[in-house]
Amino acid sequence: MYYLNRYYDPWAQNFYRYFVACLAIAPLLIYRARRGAPPLDWRAVTMCLVPCLPNVVHQVTQVVALFYMGPGVYTIFARASVIFTALLALAFFPEERPVIRQWQFQVGTLLGLIGAFGVVWFQPGRETEHMKLPGLFIAFTATFCWALYGVLIKRPSMQLGPIRSFGLVSLITSILLLPLTFAFGNITAPLHAGAQVNLVLIVSAVTCITLAHVLYYVAIREIGVALAQTLQLLCPALALGLSAWIYGERLTQAQLWSAAILLLGAFLAMRVKPIATTETAENI
Repeated sequence: MYYLNRYYDPWAQNFYRYFVACLAIAPLLIYRARRGAPPLDWRAVTMCLVPCLPNVVHQVTQVVALFYMGPGVYTIFARASVIFTALLALAFFPEERPVIRQWQFQVGTLLGLIGAFGVVWFQPGRETEHMKLPGLFIAFTATFCWALYGVLIKRPSMQLGPIRSFGLVSLITSILLLPLTFAFGNITAPLHAGAQVNLVLIVSAVTCITLAHVLYYVAIREIGVALAQTLQLLCPALALGLSAWIYGERLTQAQLWSAAILLLGAFLAMRVKPIATTETAENI
């Protein structure tokens, strides 16, 4: 996303990535339909519509947030979504309360939250106009909407299965983003971006949206939304390495300590015992 920001506005980038993701999941939907899977109906569409609303906000705001901070720093800050997810899961899903009540989960989530905010707080230039409230507010909005999306998508993904639910999510999200792109973005962006840039967009859509979302839905179904979100605290390690290698992004010593605290929290959270469930993940 950070790379594509040079060539795509946030609206067009998200529309085309989700449109490609929708096309990528379509063959699996057709294959399952031919094997006798029940057809999608309006009830299924209604179930997936509500989670798509915070998903659209999350997708756009996370791309905008990358104008204010590097991809490594944003990835770490975004892991603060675990605290929002835990609270929302505690309120909406009684079956997840035994997981959330375990001390490893609570301490791990708290350390992860402290580490995530520490990475942003100690970022060089935070006192300048570039890192003032607008950037933090946009990143916070993206983080909260991702947590809300994760909670709201649990029921549809469990009832429809990962493939069918994401097929609808990608289609609805693309439809919602299309008029926004016409109104605020540049719908002709692919014509000016070049073949290499468009290839990056396609690869990112298939791997980072289609594959990632389907696996995320499976994880939610198997271990619950709270633990699935917390395990994403491991993402910053790879993001920081890639960002340092490609863009030269570096962390200060205080940020490195904050990142270490975050990863310690992830380790503790992974030690919780997930609830037993009678449902098994859909065979994909």
